Amino acid sequence: MLCGRGEEQAVIDRLLAGARSGSSGTLVVRGEPGIGKTALLEYAVASASGMRVLRSAGVESEAELPFAGLHLLLGGALDCLPRLPGPQRRALEGAFGLASAQPGDGLFVGLAVLSLLSELAEDGPLLCVVDDAQWLDRASAGALLLAARRLHAEGVALLLAARDGEDTAIAPGLPELTLTGLSAVDAAALLDAQGGELAAGVRHRVLTESGGNPLALLELPAALAGQGHGGAVRTGSLPLTTRLRIAFHGQASRLPPATQTMLLLAAAGGDGLGTILRAAASFGAGLADLAAAERAGLVRVTDQAVTFRHSLVRAAVYQGAPLARRLAAHEALAEVLDTPAEADRRSWHLASAVTGPDEQVATELEGAAVRAGQRSGYAAAAAAYARAAQLSVDPIACARRLTLAAEAAGEVGDLDYARELAERAAGRGDDTALLARLAHVRAAADFGQGALHAAFAQLCTGVDLVSNDEPHRTLWMLTDMVFLSWHADDRDLAATTGARLDSLPLPATDPLAPHHDLLRWLVVLASDRPADGLPRLPDVMARAARTASANLRGLLLTVAAALVVGDDARAAELAAAVSRTARHQGRIGLLAPALVYLAWTRFTLGNHRDALTMAAEAARMAQDTEQHEWHSQANSVLACLAAVTGDQQRCRETAKVAIRDATTPNSIGALAGRWALGLLELGLGRAGTALAHLETFTQGTLRCQLPIIRSTPDLIESAVRLGEPARAAEPFDRLAAFAAHSGQPWLNALVLRCTALLATDEDAEQHYLGALALRDDNHPMDAARTQLLYGEWLRRARRRSDARRHLREALHTFDRLGAEPWADRARAELNAIGGAAATGRASGALAGLTPQELQIVRLAASGMSNRDIAAQLFLSPRTVGYHLYKAYPKLGVTSRAELPAVAGD
Repeated sequence: MLCGRGEEQAVIDRLLAGARSGSSGTLVVRGEPGIGKTALLEYAVASASGMRVLRSAGVESEAELPFAGLHLLLGGALDCLPRLPGPQRRALEGAFGLASAQPGDGLFVGLAVLSLLSELAEDGPLLCVVDDAQWLDRASAGALLLAARRLHAEGVALLLAARDGEDTAIAPGLPELTLTGLSAVDAAALLDAQGGELAAGVRHRVLTESGGNPLALLELPAALAGQGHGGAVRTGSLPLTTRLRIAFHGQASRLPPATQTMLLLAAAGGDGLGTILRAAASFGAGLADLAAAERAGLVRVTDQAVTFRHSLVRAAVYQGAPLARRLAAHEALAEVLDTPAEADRRSWHLASAVTGPDEQVATELEGAAVRAGQRSGYAAAAAAYARAAQLSVDPIACARRLTLAAEAAGEVGDLDYARELAERAAGRGDDTALLARLAHVRAAADFGQGALHAAFAQLCTGVDLVSNDEPHRTLWMLTDMVFLSWHADDRDLAATTGARLDSLPLPATDPLAPHHDLLRWLVVLASDRPADGLPRLPDVMARAARTASANLRGLLLTVAAALVVGDDARAAELAAAVSRTARHQGRIGLLAPALVYLAWTRFTLGNHRDALTMAAEAARMAQDTEQHEWHSQANSVLACLAAVTGDQQRCRETAKVAIRDATTPNSIGALAGRWALGLLELGLGRAGTALAHLETFTQGTLRCQLPIIRSTPDLIESAVRLGEPARAAEPFDRLAAFAAHSGQPWLNALVLRCTALLATDEDAEQHYLGALALRDDNHPMDAARTQLLYGEWLRRARRRSDARRHLREALHTFDRLGAEPWADRARAELNAIGGAAATGRASGALAGLTPQELQIVRLAASGMSNRDIAAQLFLSPRTVGYHLYKAYPKLGVTSRAELPAVAGD
């Protein structure tokens, strides 16, 4: 029984009980070394009767081996791989080196882990235990984190232990239990339970210096007694972890030399018993020599592995050994790791066995980096490239490897490390191609940390370094410059980018020429540059869409451009294509932005229910993958949807998240969050508050970001309703100019509606009629708002019959879209003229479903199985079943067969 951990044991008991009842849960146990994390994990394992248990642990020496920790956890369950969906099975096979890595990204492995855990739990509840999670390789930690965030109804308990203060990717957003020292009473009880008499001075000192740390209470008595004089030699000034390490080293150093050799080989990263025994043969040591370490309680030996009692024992053995012995141990381990499957471990042991430049070892380590990158283990790739650079003999090879390391660090989002590596590489060579790549890395790091002007300067440097015979590389860097200038809200940056675009030698026959023209148009929209010599924007957009790169990132840029210029239908088509491909290929990192763009198009095109499901999925996906800007944008769509429906609390909550998580104050998520707040107030009839919100983000120099243009009609209506039309003059001019360039009829209709609002009563009607003539069924909310405003104008003109027709049509659309504040406004106008307004449309059965339930119900109604739905939505089949179970009563059905009748509601 654990001493003084009753409350903590109760938390573990609840976690296990939940798994036995079919619910999943995750818990991260945190605390300093020796505080009892491992003991609590052992308690969980001992209490897991009737459950299957999988165990793993992070090992510091293996932190640079991608998916090493994950393989240790799931290696015994690979017989279940054939039961996974094909793309997920292939992702795990690639991660574990069982097959060639497939196109996709490392995050997809996390979804495969989720599916595998769900499959394992089909046979009964499952407990997964991971100790020393702070030392998991980044690829394993990321996969486990993604799976943990999506566990729901599988019957899986995931329990992890991690040190306080360690940089680990496993804990963000997961429930935590922090262990502190035992109380004075419990500490004394634990100390006394060990037996043996302690001198009063030693006992007092142990209780004082241990701070209630259980491992210290167990180990310090012997260490202090070994100092002689009743423990009079003072070590209290040292940190507790250091004192414990010294204590363990003292125990190990008293063992026979051959035993110390066996321990060193295990501590150097050779936990596998077979590997240790093969390496030990060169030192004349063998299995029998481990017996003394077992008797001392330092290790546990099985037929497969040597497991240290505590990670501090491993650290004490390794760090206490002389350098020459450590080098020899790594060399011996590298010598016996001679199969292709062991190549990565071999290369790292070779790197640890040399003390100076060694090109052969650097080459082997670079090979490990390449393999890690192919498996999306970018953190491991960055570490291997960086170490290979240190071992490089040739300065050019060193610079190249540092560049590759910087790019890999950027892929994993380690921006500070990417910048550090890039700066080191830039000082080691004058290869312009490498320097251009390094400038791009530093620009990405600066952009990710909000230093937009610094990022722009780096991109300018990169463009200057790229030779004219690489126009495509230059074009993609200029693409980043265009979008960065919009984010920076800086017209001068846009003009600078435009000048560089003009000088780019790209012939009209080049397949990327439409992309080039589109970028030039974006610069025109964002600055005062004339559009002389450019083809019409609608024609450019059409050509760019037809020739969009098969590269998903390039295609996403085309989607973004289509949204920016108001070509919503085309943006919807392209975004749907990107999301389908991203799902199929497992490109999880790109799925969140694709879903955000798709949600925006569904919102602007009036399909609010689909917009809600897509934005909600995008928000979940972005949160799971820690893509803060896309989490911001997804929530801004949710905020706008809530504003339209008049849900004040949800609008304000999601807008707050959108603004909080935005990369910069001028990014789309932040701007759209503020737009949602203004739209909400306008719908509720509070024009003054609405105008105050809308004007906060329309005062910059660019003022052409998507939310700014889209919100301008709301600003104009607010200003007119407030009786201050002068505040709408400049925004109106900007909207009119933008619409003229865009060539989109729905935008021209908005301009005419705003013209009518600003016109005298004598001139307003012709503009309203012009707007209605251009109205677009693809933008029903905009058309209905125009009819509402025209109907209000007609009522004021005492033309009740004409007003009644337009108001009824507007009300019908508002009811269909669930736009309650606008419907209430139309209904009030009808009541004022005796229009016998309907009391509102009944919501439909689907209205009571959550976005995720709605998505699952629709897929189930189409005939998809739970397993197929799970694969498409990156959930487990049990979670799909759980949501269907919750949805049936809301829909008034009892079986799957009844869903098609209600899914189209």
